[in-house]
Amino acid sequence: MNKFTPLLYACFFSVFSANCLAEGKILATPGVSQIEGSGGGGIVPWAQLAGYATEDSVSASASCSQVTVKDFSLDSCGVQANFYDKVELSYAKQTFEVNPLNLDLKQTIIGAKINLFGDLVYTSMPQVSLGIQSKRLKTSDVAFALGAEKDSGTDVYIAASKLHLGFINGYNWLWNITARHTKSNQIGLLGFGGANERNKVQLEASTAILLNRHLAVGVEFRQKPDNLGLGENHWKDVFVAWFPNKHFSVTLAYVDLGSIAAIDKQTGWYLSTMWYL
Repeated sequence: MNKFTPLLYACFFSVFSANCLAEGKILATPGVSQIEGSGGGGIVPWAQLAGYATEDSVSASASCSQVTVKDFSLDSCGVQANFYDKVELSYAKQTFEVNPLNLDLKQTIIGAKINLFGDLVYTSMPQVSLGIQSKRLKTSDVAFALGAEKDSGTDVYIAASKLHLGFINGYNWLWNITARHTKSNQIGLLGFGGANERNKVQLEASTAILLNRHLAVGVEFRQKPDNLGLGENHWKDVFVAWFPNKHFSVTLAYVDLGSIAAIDKQTGWYLSTMWYL
């Protein structure tokens, strides 16, 4: 049994009346899997919960993604379970390859998100959700050498998302804004906290146009703290997401991660696949 199996079983055996292949939501509205395992965009968690579960059903999903930039690459795989479109649980395992040093950094992330109020489509107010991501760095030597205080930490965020049907020349428009309280250095891959620690609340945003029911294009932005004083930059991406059906999606993005561990101009590509069970 691999480590992802328990979350999948939580969907399959939770209740006999639950329909894990939920059909109630509009195609593409759950978004995809974020690199830390939560439902959302590629680098920003959104208010909507992963998968196509409705208030009467349970769903599960699994994803793998890779970010490849000039001197680094990040592999992330995870699973998500959505219980009645009210609670999302997630797990992700990350491997960060540091090419200049020929070493790998590993991190695990356990997440939870609760739908507080509103609906992405059917209410005038946006959907608003509260989430946490508990992170543990398995390889901490580099983080401590750079000045990190801890090898574990918890991010807490609140996100608001809204889909406006036919808003821009007949095309559906989605937006999301997330505020995150975090001490994570490079999302936790370089540890947590440091001597340069200042503002702990970071803003993140995404917006997308659905060109049709299967294809979305958009941009994302994520602020990040510079706790280590290494010039950690904010992240940006431009993405295309394809949803052929409610069981599979593919996302491709151009990413600009700025400076990582004082190495500048880290740009490259992001590719993610997601399976909705």
